Parts: sequence; structure tokens; C-alpha cells
Amino acid sequence: MSAESTGQNEHYLRVFRRHFRVWRGSRPFWAGLFTFFSGVPIAYFPYADLRLGNVTLAMATTAGAGSLIIGVLLFTLGLTMWFHAVVRVFAGVAAIVLALVSLPIANFGGFGIGFLFAMLGGNMSISWVPAKTPAKSVKQAEPEETPEPDGDTSDPVIPAPRADDGYAPNVTESNAQANGGRNSAG
Repeated sequence: MSAESTGQNEHYLRVFRRHFRVWRGSRPFWAGLFTFFSGVPIAYFPYADLRLGNVTLAMATTAGAGSLIIGVLLFTLGLTMWFHAVVRVFAGVAAIVLALVSLPIANFGGFGIGFLFAMLGGNMSISWVPAKTPAKSVKQAEPEETPEPDGDTSDPVIPAPRADDGYAPNVTESNAQANGGRNSAG
């Protein structure tokens, strides 16, 4: 057994990348990222100043506090999607509701940028489903043989059909014909 096959001399960045890929695959990573980044324009634009030479264009509005709250909540929901994936549906619905509320409150949802990111992240979070783990192969128990009845009976005991012996559900082992008889369908 060589050192290469055991992974002892593997570079730490390669190990980190592999562990990050496993972590990222076990949660709605991209939904959390989009939701996290949607809070940036929603919280930033009401407090931003744009300077064009000597002219200052201020975006300060009375809804600045509401925009800040919506932005911080979207940051929190993005982190919640990453670190507590069990509540991903709640976080996705909350992100969509906050995106819709940000339209009238936070300068059209951060000029549409934050609104679109929050809607995308919320929808991705709702639709994300964890991967199914491969099921362990369970050894199927063999069906037990039915015991022979004691005494003389006229009806023979037929063992239960198994899936592997070509069982057809409509074929019977009796010689009774149902052509026009009491059990016929027509």
C-alpha cells in the first residue's frame, strides 16, 4: 500500500475542496448564496450617495430603516439555508415574501437586482430536495414452506408464489374453466 493510495500526501487545498464539495451538495448552497447576495442592494441603495463631480445624488428615503431590516433578514435567511437546511422551505417562502415587500419599500427591491436574486434564491430553496442516500442491500428472507395439513383433505395446499419463479397473477393451477360459468366476467 503506497502513500498515494492512502491519501497521506494529498495537498490540503485538494482535501478542503473535496470536503467543501460534499458540504455544498448536502444543502441548498446556491439558493442561500443568491438569497444572501439579494440583501446587499436592498440594504445598500437607500443609504448610498452617488457623486458626479460636484453634484451629490442621495438616495436617502424615509424607507431606509425598512430596507435595512429587509436586507438583514435576507442575509440571515441565506445563512439559514446554508447552516440549517431543514427549514429550507420556510426560508424560501420568507425570502419570496421579503422580495415582494421590498418592491414598494426598498427602491423597487434594490432597483430590481435584489428582488430578482431574492426571488431566485427563494424558489431554489423551496424546490431543493436532499439527495437520497443509497440504500443498504437487505438480504431478502426466503419464504417459508407451508406445512402439510394433518389428515386427509380434498383441497391441496398451494405454496405462496414467489416473484422469482415467473408468477403470473391471472394464471391458476386449477383445471376449472370459467367459460360462461358463475365466475366469468361476461
